[in-house]
Amino acid sequence: MSTRLEQWLGRRGVNVQEVADIVYSLQRPYNAQLTLEECLQSVRTVLSKREVQYVMYTGIALDELAEQGLLPEPLQSIMVADESLYGVDETLALGITNVYGMIGLTSFGYLDKVKPGVIQRLNTKGQGIHVFLDDLVAGLAAAASARIAHKDPAANTYDISDGPALLEE
Repeated sequence: MSTRLEQWLGRRGVNVQEVADIVYSLQRPYNAQLTLEECLQSVRTVLSKREVQYVMYTGIALDELAEQGLLPEPLQSIMVADESLYGVDETLALGITNVYGMIGLTSFGYLDKVKPGVIQRLNTKGQGIHVFLDDLVAGLAAAASARIAHKDPAANTYDISDGPALLEE
């Protein structure tokens, strides 16, 4: 099933299967039963969230407008240069990573540093302007990975109904 957002991603050279591959590489060490199909479903579930869609549409549109030279200065020059101190691209992507809790933030930081697979391709200079999209894809993969981690039945659970031990006298 292809959604409108998947079509937008495809137009920018991103296939959701590539994102699922990254999710698999993140979660497989912790979940021996994990399948690529579960990772793909997790990516699509994250993409189905309205707040994720809004962030993705906004970032993709800004990248496309920059490619067309339609942004006002100095934003146009910042986008063309992919200024390292810009940071708005990462800030926007954090809106996706936080959908499934703090573990998404950790995974996002890792993906932003290592840039595996499609994230590296999007980050390569001369391949179009993907100032936002490389970070949005990393955020998407991080959120889909966190979603899987939260659903893992093998994860430890703790009974905190008595309150934190630190508060005991």
